[in-house]
Order: sequence, then C-alpha cells, then structure tokens
Amino acid sequence: MWVLGFLAMIDNVDQYIVRGAANQIEKAFHVGDFEIGILFSAFIIMNGIATIPASYIGDRWRRTRLMAGTVAVWSLVSALGGGVPLGAFGLLVVVRGLLGFGQATTNPASASVLADYYGIDRRGRAFSLQYCLTYVGLGFGLMIGSIVATHFGRYGWRLAFLVSIVPGLVLAWLCWRLPEPKRGAADRAHVTGTADLEADHRSEPLFPGGIGQFTGQMLRGLRDDLRVILRIPTMRYALVGVSNIFFVVTAVATWIPTFYERQFGLTQGKANLAFGALVIVAGIPGTLIGGAISDRLVSRVLGARVVIPGVCLGTCATLFLVSFIPMPFAASFAFELVGFLVAASSLPSLRAGLADAVPAQLRSTGSGAFNVTTLIFGSAAAPLLTSAVATQFGGNYRVAFSIVMPIAFSGCIALLLARRHIERDTAAVFEAIAASMEQQGEPPPRAP
Repeated sequence: MWVLGFLAMIDNVDQYIVRGAANQIEKAFHVGDFEIGILFSAFIIMNGIATIPASYIGDRWRRTRLMAGTVAVWSLVSALGGGVPLGAFGLLVVVRGLLGFGQATTNPASASVLADYYGIDRRGRAFSLQYCLTYVGLGFGLMIGSIVATHFGRYGWRLAFLVSIVPGLVLAWLCWRLPEPKRGAADRAHVTGTADLEADHRSEPLFPGGIGQFTGQMLRGLRDDLRVILRIPTMRYALVGVSNIFFVVTAVATWIPTFYERQFGLTQGKANLAFGALVIVAGIPGTLIGGAISDRLVSRVLGARVVIPGVCLGTCATLFLVSFIPMPFAASFAFELVGFLVAASSLPSLRAGLADAVPAQLRSTGSGAFNVTTLIFGSAAAPLLTSAVATQFGGNYRVAFSIVMPIAFSGCIALLLARRHIERDTAAVFEAIAASMEQQGEPPPRAP
C-alpha cells in the first residue's frame, strides 16, 4: 500500500512541477497561457491514448514488474525535459506528452493490485492513503517547481525537471520487489472468511507469440473486455459523472495559482504555496476521513460508494462557486479549503466502489476505462478551454471558473443515479466467485 502510494506521489510531483515553473517556462520560450495549456494537456492526452492498451497488459501480465519498468523509464524521460533547447517548445510538449504513457500504465495496474491486497471492507482506507500521497505529490510538485525555478535563475526550470529522477528509480526497485497477488485474491478471502493472501509466482513472457500476434489478441481482447465493462450499469453512470467532475477539478487545479496571482495580487511563489497548502492541508485529512466513512457505511447505506462522492462533490462545487464571488483572499481561501476537504472525501469511496463492481480479472481495464474517459472527455480539454474563456475576459480566471464550475453538478447527478445499481453489480462479482469455487470443489463460501 505504501509503495503504491509513494508511486502515485512521485508521479504527481513530476506532473505538477511544470505548473510550479510555468511562469519561467513562458518567459524562456516566449509563449503565453494558451501554449502552457497545450503543455499541460499533452500529458493528459497521451495518458488517455495509452491507458486502454496499457490496462489490457496490466490484466494479463505481472503488474508489479510492469509498474517497475515503467517508473524507471519515465524517470529518465522526465529528466530529458530539462535539456530541451530554447526555441523548441514543440519538443518540450512532445517530451511531456511521453510522460503520459507512464501514468497510463502505473495507475490502472496499481489500482488492480491494491484491490487484490485489500478486501471490500478495507478498500476505502487503502485507496485513501494512495490519494493522500497523490495530494502530497501535487502540493510538493507545485512548491518544488516554483522554488527551484525562481531561485536558480535561467536554469531553474531545467533543474526542476531533474527532481524526480532519483526517487523514481528507487520506487522502480521497490515495485520490482513487491509480491504479485493472484487476481481476485482479496475477494476470495472475503468470501471464504480467511485472511490469506494468495501470491502469484508465475512469470510469463509478455509477447510469447511475437508482437504481431499479441497486437491482434489485444485488439480482440480489448473489444470483449470493454463490452463486459460497459454492460455494468455502475460503470456507465460513473464514467459520465466523473468525466464532468474531473473537467472542473482539472480546470481549477491547473489555473488557480494564476487566479491567485491576477485576482488577488499574490506573487508566483505565494500563489503556488497557497495552492500547495490548500491541497495538502485539506486533501490529506479529507481523504482519510472519506476512506474511513466509505468502509464504515458500505454495508449500512444503500449505494454508499457512489452516494458519498455525489453529495461531497456537489457540496464542493457550491463552496467553490461562493469563493469566486469578489471578497478578500482570506475569505475566498477559507471557502476553498473546506470545499477541497469535502471533495477529497469522495475519491477513496468512488475508486473503491469501481473496484467492488468490476470482476478481478478486468480491474486494470476497468480502471483504465475510468481513467481514459475522465482524461479525454474531462481533464484533457479543461486547461485549454479554461484559458480560452479567461482570455475572452481579459485573463480573468474568476469569471472563467464561475462559468465552468456548474458542469460539476451534472456529474453529481449521474453518480447519485448509480446508487440503484452498485449493490447489485457488487453482488454479481461475489456470486461469480462463489460459483467458480463450487465448480472447483472448494468449501462452500460464507455470505459476503
């Protein structure tokens, strides 16, 4: 759990270092907000393109080894960004885009492994730790990027790209040493009432019949897997809801430091520090609270895994809309602090709910479908469209945020509609496990 959490943390450090050093990159390459929006979106778009095939591999190969190799490569590629020559902004966009392939591989595989380590009664708390460290990475990335970029002159933004290389390689080694659990190990343990975690010691080649044969199998397998996943009602509602919500979240996370600078007159360092503090101070306790509540209510409240996110995110959107009304910075920041805490409470429940409702053999692909939908239809367009709206109003992000934030409410409604389906979808997973065990002559399971 801790290794996977730190993996998510260093990934976000690397991603948001660019946000922290954005002003210096603009000056070095003589570009504006729109071009920086392209730089942010390149990572997200490439992530979306790679997620589904990477998820397919994650459902069929040893996930711990897959994550280890990916992290090692992405740490080296990240460092290459610091060597991009001035006048080659397009090359910088390409390098940052390549990093999206890294997260596209590690995120679904990590979610799948975590669900096999922890059963339904502990998944919310397990995912909450991962999200806590994600927020730490986001905050540290902003602060480190800003500090390094502003204190090391014209080479500051270049040095910022080197920050994650050593911790990334260390995490690659730790991932390599993680035990690989069997698919559905935690679900089977929950059904049988045991605490045993079955390890998978198989080490099959990734391309046993060659790359051509694998590609054909992957295309057919992806088609079949996605058909199964999209027949799960919980997934359909969740994909619609989360796409809308992540559009808004990404828009705010990308541009709120600029909002602090332009609308409140904060310096670049103070604006990034304020947002980093917002993410860490509110995100960590909110995530821990949300994970604990999710596990406590999962067997007591109908559809708790999706009801909690729907209510929390609607409350968060309301608080942020209030914060965009002209008022002193301290008052605006207070509304956003509470709003972010409430929003953070929703994520462990949502991620655990999707793991509950998807069969173990398809959890990496299910997580990939979740990621690609939120990225392509939610996050990827957010930086560009928000900057374009702000440009129409003279660079005013207060107006831009007020226009895009209401989109979140339609996402909340979709999540609440999923309430009628998640219990039935989760029960179907355990019924399939029980049937499989009976066919294999294993002892009858207890009721989950």
